[in-house]
Amino acid sequence: MLKILKYMKKSALSVMVIVALLVLQAACDLALPDYTSKIVNVGIQQGGVLNAVPDVISKSELEKLTLFMNEEDKNIVLDNYKSLDKASDATKEELSGDGAVYELNTEDKEKLDNLNAIFGKPMLIVSGINEDSDQTKVMKEQLLANMPPQMIEAADGDILKILAMLPQEQLTNITDEINKSFEEMPDTIITQGAVSYVKAEYTNLGLDTDSFQKNYILLAGVKMLGLALISMIATVAVGFLGAKVAAKLGQDLRSKVFKKVVSFSNTEMDKFSTASLITRSTNDIQQIQTLMVMLLRILFYAPILAIGGVIKVLNTNTSMGWIIGVAVMAILSLVILLFAVVMPKFKIVQKLVDKLNLVTREILTGILVIRAFSTEKHEEKRFDVANQDLTRTNLFVTRTMSLMMPLMMLIMNGITILIVWSGAHSINDGVMQVGDMMAFIQYTMQIIMAFLMISMVSIMLPRAAVSAVRVEEILSTGLSIEDPKNKKNFDDNKKGVIEFKDVAFKYPGADENVLSNISFTAKPGETTAFIGSTGSGKSTLINLIPRFYDISKGEILVDGVNVKDVSQHDLRERIGYVPQKGILFSGTIESNLKYGRDNATEEEITKAARISQATEFISSMSEGLQTEISQGGTNVSGGQKQRLSIARAIAKNPEIYIFDDSFSALDFKTDTLLRKALKHETAESTVLIVAQRISTILQADQIIVLEEGQVVGIGTHKELLNNCEVYKQIALSQLSKEELDHE
Repeated sequence: MLKILKYMKKSALSVMVIVALLVLQAACDLALPDYTSKIVNVGIQQGGVLNAVPDVISKSELEKLTLFMNEEDKNIVLDNYKSLDKASDATKEELSGDGAVYELNTEDKEKLDNLNAIFGKPMLIVSGINEDSDQTKVMKEQLLANMPPQMIEAADGDILKILAMLPQEQLTNITDEINKSFEEMPDTIITQGAVSYVKAEYTNLGLDTDSFQKNYILLAGVKMLGLALISMIATVAVGFLGAKVAAKLGQDLRSKVFKKVVSFSNTEMDKFSTASLITRSTNDIQQIQTLMVMLLRILFYAPILAIGGVIKVLNTNTSMGWIIGVAVMAILSLVILLFAVVMPKFKIVQKLVDKLNLVTREILTGILVIRAFSTEKHEEKRFDVANQDLTRTNLFVTRTMSLMMPLMMLIMNGITILIVWSGAHSINDGVMQVGDMMAFIQYTMQIIMAFLMISMVSIMLPRAAVSAVRVEEILSTGLSIEDPKNKKNFDDNKKGVIEFKDVAFKYPGADENVLSNISFTAKPGETTAFIGSTGSGKSTLINLIPRFYDISKGEILVDGVNVKDVSQHDLRERIGYVPQKGILFSGTIESNLKYGRDNATEEEITKAARISQATEFISSMSEGLQTEISQGGTNVSGGQKQRLSIARAIAKNPEIYIFDDSFSALDFKTDTLLRKALKHETAESTVLIVAQRISTILQADQIIVLEEGQVVGIGTHKELLNNCEVYKQIALSQLSKEELDHE
């Protein structure tokens, strides 16, 4: 799979933008639970008051609080507050009461955190003393019992005034004793308790505490909406860019695979079936493209979300961190188990797709033969077997992987219950706030969702990885026939001359040669024909000239240059090739005739059609040369297809013509007329004809007789009748002795 990524170089910038957007999206998503926690903790439970540091406080209350502070903390507090006399008039108007008021004169976060820690416990102590609870009454009674009557009388029974009269050492001891009860209490709970004191002080000063709460919740809500909007925009942008990058990758892969397949020689084509090449070019690349969308959308996002969620969770409350470990282990165990079951099946699926394509292609291609032999039922059964094998395997994979989502949801819901159960005990014990538990649940769900998303990608990864290997197999296949690094030019003085010098050839992987010791020369203006029994190597021999295969031994010279020393394009530009089986392409008759030479004029293609004896049936069609040819040329007969193939080669006007048994579908009259017209047209060209019928090659200037891959005779028709027994037997099997004598 990693090898495929090298084809994404063109999209590197888009990928970097996607990563940046995903980081932004993850940051927004991870910030939302924190705001939820603050709305609950601060906005609802603390009435919008952020901490235990009052923005304004009366002088009397400040003196009460500093009573329970050490000298250092007291100085810090006084340094950060100033008398309201120095404040603005607008601030004064918001306050009521005749007493002196102090205003906070710092916005430094570090100082505020320090002040919050200093104010917390003194505020709880003062609040406790002012309460009328039974515990407070007992404490007051114990304290008053140990005080001189005159001190009690001077303080009018006010416990705070009495404490203010005590020596500093004694007051410090009392404060330390009270602080021991707060040792097990988290700072957040202390702050939340102290906030009640701050709210009461604000009320006493005439401030609207309800507006604090409303403004805080509205502001937090607006921030959350803003984060959600940014996250949505990032998500849409990532989806757009991800689809674009994946589509570009699919386009490039299809283009590279197609170009590579087109450059394959027959040797490489023999390694891959046509059905497999089609599957690799379509279904396999589609699998890679689909996975790439998911990878770009999830592969970068999920780890950021998971790692960020773990960090946030640990900062929220470490006492429940073990729950994350339980969730992750449960998810990983599930994924590993499912993958161990289905991984082997993914490789089988693509092979079964190949097989289904192969069977389908064979049936559709051979539909006429199937109907002729009434074997439709047999072919239907063969198709059903391939179809059912693929269906069963796909069902197994799909059903197994479909268990993942409900099992994941079960884990998520179980973890939620576990968090609520554990968190409820922590809240009851006063060591956790409700908002913290809600944030913990959200962060945990984000972590689980991150793993769930990775699992979703993992479902697609094995099959796409198999597809990537199959595509890369094509792209990395070495070509057995390549252009030389130092190309040579053809010798114009030997234009059209073809020379075989002791040529031998065997198919890749074969033990024995198909052709051996082949030597001859074909000259311009002459017709060289090849004849021999089936399997003697006729078609193989002429396929060596345009380098459809490369020879194993010897040399083939065209225009005085070894075919291996010139580019394949230049070599094939000089050749007009007509295959044994006429092949037409979808389009018009005209586009097919111009296939070898786009700039051929209408006069030239009309002439080519006339020479190939195709004019009669073309003119009988309603649209003539503009008549549409269906895919594979199924709307014309075999003979018409051959004649159009011959016309296509003639329209190219090459210096070398190769006819690979291209007259077999023609009747004798058409064959005779075509060869006669062709003889005149190719008077200056080299013509090579592979034939099964003696009548086709009677007038050839040179006939080469092949037997089991070797030349057993070279000469004219009359010469070979006299000195080549193999040729004579072939001739007598097709024509009578009288006909041969007449010829």
